[in-house]
Amino acid sequence: MRIVAVLVAIGIGASVFAFIFTRERRYLVLGWRLFRYAIIVALLFFALLILERVLVPFV
Repeated sequence: MRIVAVLVAIGIGASVFAFIFTRERRYLVLGWRLFRYAIIVALLFFALLILERVLVPFV
């Protein structure tokens, strides 16, 4: 999970960097989309961890 987080951070940074040098809006949109999907995946991952904590004592 940490490797994926680092790769996402590098991807977002590269998108912003590309936007700064080229001024093409598609790089900024790509970085924003990557950020949103990363947040959604992280929230789902943490929700599963919390659900596991709650349900394991009942098993």
